[in-house]
Amino acid sequence: MAVRTCPRRLDGMSVFTEEEIEYLRSQTLARIATVGPDGHPHVIPVTFWFNEELDTIDIGGIAFGEGKKWRDAKQNPKVTFLLDDTFGSGKDRQARALEVRGRAELHETGGNEINPRFPNFAPQFFRIRPKRIVSWGLDEAATGRGFQRNARTVSQQEE
Repeated sequence: MAVRTCPRRLDGMSVFTEEEIEYLRSQTLARIATVGPDGHPHVIPVTFWFNEELDTIDIGGIAFGEGKKWRDAKQNPKVTFLLDDTFGSGKDRQARALEVRGRAELHETGGNEINPRFPNFAPQFFRIRPKRIVSWGLDEAATGRGFQRNARTVSQQEE
């Protein structure tokens, strides 16, 4: 895979591993967790688009700017994105996941353009800039080492 130019990193490398990028490209449904004004978490399924140019995850939807997740992120931009699934069956069943913690940048326009599969998305969308990435179950085939966890801080964003 060719190295991409990324405005987030001076070295042009992605904060995501090759396996994580392939996983993001292969999936369409994930979950976003926000924190409400009462301090309780709110988790909801969302569609997303991996923005390879900016090395971010863009999340939008129909009536996106009218929902609780939008209001929550407006008050507290700390969010967690979770992409997970299982594959195989019986004893061969395996789980894999990618968790991205970061800050949601709220955009009032452009959401209807982030995912070409959904032209009816609202103009509002989140852009998540990763701070911490945790993945597991993604690199067995590549490494042959079985179930591996990869956790790392990728940005020193302000809290």
